[in-house]
Amino acid sequence: MHRLLLCLCLLSLGVAAREVVNDVTGLNPVVVERVVVPRSEQDVVDALRGHAGPISIGGGLYSMGGQAATDGALQLDMRGLDQVLEFSAERREIRVQSGITWRAILEHIDPYHLSPQIMQSYANFTVGGSLSVNVHGRYVGEGPIVGSVRAIRVVLADGSVVDASPSHNAALFHGVIGGYGGLGVIVEATLGLVENTRIVRESQVMSLQDYRPWFYREVDSQADLVMHNGILYPDDFSTVRAVSYRRTEAALTEGERLSPRQQGSQLQRAGIRLSGSSPGIRLREAALDPLLFRSPKVQWRNHEASLDVSELEPISGPGFSYVLQEYFVPPAQLERFIGELARLTHQHQATLINVSIRHAKADTDTLLSWAPEEVFALVLYYRQGSSDSERRKAAAWTQDLIAAALRCGGRHYLPYQIHASREQFLQAYPRAPEYFVLKRQLDPTNRFRNRLWDTYYPL
Repeated sequence: MHRLLLCLCLLSLGVAAREVVNDVTGLNPVVVERVVVPRSEQDVVDALRGHAGPISIGGGLYSMGGQAATDGALQLDMRGLDQVLEFSAERREIRVQSGITWRAILEHIDPYHLSPQIMQSYANFTVGGSLSVNVHGRYVGEGPIVGSVRAIRVVLADGSVVDASPSHNAALFHGVIGGYGGLGVIVEATLGLVENTRIVRESQVMSLQDYRPWFYREVDSQADLVMHNGILYPDDFSTVRAVSYRRTEAALTEGERLSPRQQGSQLQRAGIRLSGSSPGIRLREAALDPLLFRSPKVQWRNHEASLDVSELEPISGPGFSYVLQEYFVPPAQLERFIGELARLTHQHQATLINVSIRHAKADTDTLLSWAPEEVFALVLYYRQGSSDSERRKAAAWTQDLIAAALRCGGRHYLPYQIHASREQFLQAYPRAPEYFVLKRQLDPTNRFRNRLWDTYYPL
């Protein structure tokens, strides 16, 4: 009753009730004017033409620094555009609306023994969000997702609809992918597919100094390797557990075609929680992970591709959040950067839970490429408090890590908390001025906004 009276009073004063958009960490509440859920391309066009103010674009809200919203915007929740539009097993491609999740794609293509060419490690994300941040995964011999995208369809600031591909409207294509919603609304994407094969998991432990030469000898040069990552153990950072997935004809040990929804590994959850302390990390390294990887696991590629982010939950709670960062460095700088990571983590007394090492081939075309050359990626998973003092502590650690990555000729990834200075952003992404020129051409009144571009885009 009291809420109804408040709404009536606001309406009588001409004040619109506003909504809050927050990401999965709970650390970035943004008050928007209202949220709309388009169900068609025309709904997106009508929303743009019917609203004169700022527009923000969101999907699963797995970015962690306000990249999906800005204050006072009309928020487009793209998850209503979730349909498969066209599928060809013969051409090995699928055309989808951008709000569809990778899980839904996997369910559609798995009966045809096909799998996404490139996607991130968890299947909960929307395709539009994945393209907007130019994700990568653990796929051997691949780079960012742009390498698997055959075409996109985008609604621009004036409501016009444009198709783009690597060979048609290429400037738009390479600006929108990895462009964090600053140039237009992705409404469709055509994606390449590959064979869904059986894979066997292999694991071994080695010193950090041995890892890079081992990777090029045993992973990068092996045609039958499908996925790979390394697990780097804080807090001495000297040991790597290499985890690889190889094509096999062996009998399945995991009979399900896809991973169950909303069901993560209890053992993995336990390892994450234990890793909040040095004794816990040592216990995980010495006992839990050897148990988790104790025997070969034979499964379908799609089973591993369909992992559910629930295995990381709870991602946030009262007074805390588990948060990601990611850094990319040239291969020759891997050990140097990890040394800096160890030093700065100890210096700032950061609660670093896990570091995953990935590898990516170069992406020389996207304007905001995080891999203009071949790189190793280091994905950091850490716990931080939500108080102002804890936020400042995390920001100081992050800025020092970004500076270390830049000294190594590397860069930081942009879907996470926006702690980089503008100078650091421009040094890490030297083609950003080209992106800004394109944005001024396509969006001259700066309609497409979020907190990332509110921070770095020069008006």
